[in-house]
Amino acid sequence: MDLSNYEEFSFSDGQWQRPVYRRGSGPAVIIIHEMPGLHPQVVRFADRVVAAGMSAYLPSLFGEPGREVSQGYLMKEMFKGVCIRREFSVWASDRSSPIVDWLRALARRAHQDCGGPGVGAVGMCFTGGFALAMMTEPAVVAPVLSQPSLPLAVGFGADKRKVAIDASSEEIAVARARLENENLTLLALRFKGDNLVPPERFNCLKATFGERFQSIELEDDDALADTGMAPHSVLTIHLDDGDPEGPTRKAEQKVIDHFASALGLSGSDS
Repeated sequence: MDLSNYEEFSFSDGQWQRPVYRRGSGPAVIIIHEMPGLHPQVVRFADRVVAAGMSAYLPSLFGEPGREVSQGYLMKEMFKGVCIRREFSVWASDRSSPIVDWLRALARRAHQDCGGPGVGAVGMCFTGGFALAMMTEPAVVAPVLSQPSLPLAVGFGADKRKVAIDASSEEIAVARARLENENLTLLALRFKGDNLVPPERFNCLKATFGERFQSIELEDDDALADTGMAPHSVLTIHLDDGDPEGPTRKAEQKVIDHFASALGLSGSDS
C-alpha cells in the first residue's frame, strides 16, 4: 500500500494537470480513486492489479495521495467536490464531468505506453461513472463502475437523478454501440443498501445496455464491519480482506479477471 513503489509523473491535457502514479508491466488499467483521495485501500487494489500482470495508472484528482481515510478528511473533500470543484458535474443527469476529457487523454497515453488491445478503467464513488463516459476513447475496452454515485440522488429532483447516469446521451450511445459491436462488457458493483447508489440506477444501466451489462450487488452484511461508515466502497474501504473466500474478495477477483480477459491475459468473466 506504499506509493513509493510507484513512478510518479505529471500529466497535462487541455486545462487540467494532475499527478499520476504508475507501476507494473503489461496492458494498462486506469484506477480512478474515490473520496476522499488516493488512499491506501485504493493502492491495495492497484497492487493486486499489478500482481495479475497489468500496469496500474493511478491519477490523483483530489485529496492527498497516500493519506489514510478519516471522517474529517472525507467530509472536507466531499464539501469541495460538491460545492467548489469545477471538474465534477455533481448534480447533472445528462452530461459527464469535465475531468473525463483529461482521463480519456490519459487512457490514450497509457495505451501508447503499454500496448495491448486497449486499457481497462475503473471509477469509484464520485468517479464511479467515469469509465462509462471514457468509452468515447477507443482505447478503453474494459470499463468498471464501482458504486457509481453521480448524479447525487438527494434533495430536489432526486427521483430523476436516481435513474440517471453521469454521461451525455452521445456518450451513452457510443458506449452502447461499442459494447455490442466489439463484444465488450460493462461491469458495475454496489452494496444493496447503499443509498448513494440507488437500485434504480442499476436498473437504468441494465435497460440501457442489456446483456452487455453485468452487475455485482452485495448484501450489506458482506461489507467489512467497524469502519464507521455505511457499506459503500466495494473494492476498498468495505472490502473484507480478512476473508479470502468472502463475497467482497470474490467481487474484487471478478473485476481483476474482467480486466485480464478483456486485455488479453489469462482470466475470465465467469
